[in-house]
Amino acid sequence: MAIATVNPATGETLKTFEPLSDAELGDRVARAAGAFSSYRLTTLEQRAGWMRSAADILDADTDELAVLMTTEMGKTVDAAKLEVAKCAAGCRYYADHAAEFLADEPADAGAVKASAAFTRYQPMGPVLAVMPWNFPMWQVMRFAAPALMAGNVGLLKHASNVPQTALYLEQLFRRAGFPADVFQALLIGSDKVERLLADDRVVAVTLTGSTSAGKAVASIGGRQLKKTVLELGGSDPFVVMPSADLARAADVAVTARVQNNGQSCIAAKRFLVHAEVAQVWTRLFVERMQALVVGDPTDDATDVGPLATESGRNDLEELVTDAVAKGASVRCGGRSIEGEGWYYPPTVLTDVTEDMQIWTEEAFGPVAVVRTFADIDEAVRLANDTQFGLGSNFWTDDPDEQERFVRDAEAGMVFLNGMTTSYPELPFGGVKNSGYGRELAAHGIREFCNIKTVWRA
Repeated sequence: MAIATVNPATGETLKTFEPLSDAELGDRVARAAGAFSSYRLTTLEQRAGWMRSAADILDADTDELAVLMTTEMGKTVDAAKLEVAKCAAGCRYYADHAAEFLADEPADAGAVKASAAFTRYQPMGPVLAVMPWNFPMWQVMRFAAPALMAGNVGLLKHASNVPQTALYLEQLFRRAGFPADVFQALLIGSDKVERLLADDRVVAVTLTGSTSAGKAVASIGGRQLKKTVLELGGSDPFVVMPSADLARAADVAVTARVQNNGQSCIAAKRFLVHAEVAQVWTRLFVERMQALVVGDPTDDATDVGPLATESGRNDLEELVTDAVAKGASVRCGGRSIEGEGWYYPPTVLTDVTEDMQIWTEEAFGPVAVVRTFADIDEAVRLANDTQFGLGSNFWTDDPDEQERFVRDAEAGMVFLNGMTTSYPELPFGGVKNSGYGRELAAHGIREFCNIKTVWRA
């Protein structure tokens, strides 16, 4: 895939970039290793000051960045502005809390016959981040803010269709005052990832992307004995029980499905509704999906912009075609929108069965599948009937049902009467084929730390 900015709203290639040569890539790694040798000795106060400066720069650049992200991957300008604000909040969160998260943890010295015993969190070195295009700033920032605050340095291999966002992020940290080469954007293809992980100076890797990409990186990392953190695909269930506020559940379901033009790992994708309320809730949901405005992502009136790539739209259309051929009913949408750009309308499919690809594969676009169930046992079974285990959404006012879902959901995150989202304050990650490890909160900053035991006689 060429490293280029291609406007999804028009299909026009706006700017292309030459990938780094092997020699240039080697030089970048050497610079990262050199930067780490001194950066690891900086104080948390120094890093926090630089991180707060980065947040201030993001605030000042919000309008410019929103247009850039919209141009490169098609999200609406309003959504892009919210993403920039979230990045600034993430920077400030780790600037404020890193000292707490990384403080020495005392142990029971007497039990281990020591005068003192404690655990210390120390940085590991250059960490490679392989990041996707769907949240081109936030996906990076939720790695970069904790990693840099911990004293690591970052090497970013961003998606090839958001190169200008990647370069902005490199310059952001330099403008904020971080030492040179502490954070570098590497304009390279995925074929260079194995070379980077084979380099002893790169100590770990974090990847957000597809399950196949995660398996490939985990395999390479395993051979090299490198720490890996993986946030992969999702097919999150959205379960509606009879006690739920049906109108509110329908409102939130629309946002949960079409956020980021439907291109989110944690977007709700499989909507499971109790038979007692299925007819009413589905009608409300379809009405709201039909009312969404699809169009130019720079227009304030637009709710859903284009998909980021033509291949992504083709993949989505194939899933819908397969489902319809096997008996699914199209309640709204269901066909690509003709004309320039890679648009696909909000779509609702009912009568979905387990032999359809869209039940087992991740639909990365504004397509929702609806199934009914008879009781809570069937709801739990259907919710867990997926290779993925990232987020999950359960709507019920019954405390016993809530506890059942919390206990039995095979997912890294459970949201009750709300939609799955990411917060700096909460750990983020999944189980099963959605990956392993955690981002954000205290867990995220400690993933790339040497947890060093100290014992003193």
